[in-house]
Amino acid sequence: MLRVEDLRSLPLFGDLSDDQITQLVAAGTVVRIEPGVELFHEGEPADAWWALVDGAIELSRRADREETVVGRMDVPGRWAGGFRAWDEGGVYLATGRGQVAGRVLRVPAAALAELARAWFPFGSHLISGLYRTARSIESTARQHQSLVALGTLAAGIAHQINNPAAAATRAIDELDATYRTLVSSQVLLAGDELSARQFAALDALRAELGSRPAASDPLTVSDLEGDLEVWLADHGVEREWLLAPALAAAGADIAWCERVAAAIGGPALGPGLEWVASTLSATALLAELKESTARISELVATVKSYSQMDRASLQRVDVTSGLDSTVAMLGDRIGGGVTVVRDYGSDVRPIDAYASELNQVWTNLIDNALDAMDGSGTLRLTVRADGDAVAVSIADTGPGMSPQVAERAFDAFFSTKDVGKGTGLGLDIARRIVVERHGGTITIDSRPGATTLHVRLPRSGVAAGS
Repeated sequence: MLRVEDLRSLPLFGDLSDDQITQLVAAGTVVRIEPGVELFHEGEPADAWWALVDGAIELSRRADREETVVGRMDVPGRWAGGFRAWDEGGVYLATGRGQVAGRVLRVPAAALAELARAWFPFGSHLISGLYRTARSIESTARQHQSLVALGTLAAGIAHQINNPAAAATRAIDELDATYRTLVSSQVLLAGDELSARQFAALDALRAELGSRPAASDPLTVSDLEGDLEVWLADHGVEREWLLAPALAAAGADIAWCERVAAAIGGPALGPGLEWVASTLSATALLAELKESTARISELVATVKSYSQMDRASLQRVDVTSGLDSTVAMLGDRIGGGVTVVRDYGSDVRPIDAYASELNQVWTNLIDNALDAMDGSGTLRLTVRADGDAVAVSIADTGPGMSPQVAERAFDAFFSTKDVGKGTGLGLDIARRIVVERHGGTITIDSRPGATTLHVRLPRSGVAAGS
């Protein structure tokens, strides 16, 4: 049996009269809290209001296929649910399970709404309107900002992938043409009845070019192409303007061409040099194709690392890897005017963390730093072991924040950016992820030319603080 005295000392009921508390108790029922027993379930209609009398309730939410602890009701007077008293579509935001034996007062949402209208008619009306309006506006705004941020990230990574993809496509097209030339030159060599000894000598001269260092000076290569074109034309070799660039790029010179002429001579000279040029071009194109596809694979791996695809939400996390994947995702935003300096301690150990959420924090902080520098400056990422924690600093050389802005930076909904700018993740949510989800701290140190966000994450903060 629940008495008025049991609730009178709780701050939640401090402003109610004894008669009002009696009505509230009469409208509800006392539910015993048993460890591990579910009281209400995430996503189901929030048709009851739960007020903790004593004991403790653990709150958890589903993330993909895993359940994550998001909070605890462990102070008498804390409450959950009851949203359908003001919003007909309200649902439980988390699942509540008993953690420590005790009692909780369960009041049906309909009864709570009726009592609220009777006791505070104007206030109840305001709460109902405010709840629906605020939820609608905030949901729409966050969704729009998130879509803009997602579009920006997608456009950036698409731009980074487009360059190697275009190079790979171009290499494949050129490789196709080179292959046809290679086959036709071999047919011509066979028709000229080139002996096995002559072909072996030609192949040895080709291999010799592969071991030579290629000229890196464009002027030297250009002069060499001109000399080779003249030599090829004087010796009756057709399409000299196509063969000379490939031969020059591989380091062939007039002396090498004279050795080829001495080895095979006669009508086989043209097809022989064409065969050599084709093999050299094919080798170069294959190297370009390998480099391009490797870059695409690297970018895909970066996206998977950033999104934590196919990984558990709570895991052992290398903070430096998360920072690096975030920088790679924002590579298009960084551009050529911003220098990224990484200063990672060698003794930094992994931490227990929600990796995808931390990546959201790094994205927000780095994006803010890039905005502050406006395309030019130094972004410094510092990671150090700090006792039983990891300390991360993200610094920029932008103009800095005013004391007024720095003071409000972690306030909910506060932003100095125009609509459509930024990541859609305010510093208030970044603070919640760091402080409430990981048991860490986040602070700002700003002055003109140097703004630093300091994040400190306990190595086992999730297990201790969730």
